[in-house]
Amino acid sequence: MTEPLAARVNEARPEGTIGMWIVLVFGVTSIANALWMLAGPMHWYTDIPVAVPDTGPFNPHFVRDVGGAFLTAGISLVWAFFSPRYRFPLVVAGSIFLSAHAGVHVFDTLRGALGHDHWLLDLPGVYLPGILLPWIALRMAREEMPDH
Repeated sequence: MTEPLAARVNEARPEGTIGMWIVLVFGVTSIANALWMLAGPMHWYTDIPVAVPDTGPFNPHFVRDVGGAFLTAGISLVWAFFSPRYRFPLVVAGSIFLSAHAGVHVFDTLRGALGHDHWLLDLPGVYLPGILLPWIALRMAREEMPDH
């Protein structure tokens, strides 16, 4: 018999239930973004409301490659939500690409390759996952450390 979803989610301490719901939301949105990138790269490039054309010319192969990275991150995060036993490494794995992706956006905006409007445009889908997911993983790691 499987244990109820709420019991599995609550097993993650110290980030608690809210942290795991954040993980799930970023996982599901990463998967949705990935599927859009893989199925319709040109549609994604022109229609996602974050000014992707500002980053350079359209390249369908590259969009699909990045879609694969979003899919990997998203699956890791959704899996983490449902699997307390493997939660920490899955959150770490899911956050690596999303944090690196945020770092690239910071670098490009600071050096002027992207306009300053990208600080706000990229906040919900790039910067928040890149900041919150490692924070959740660090809190999980701290909870697992023995007291000294």
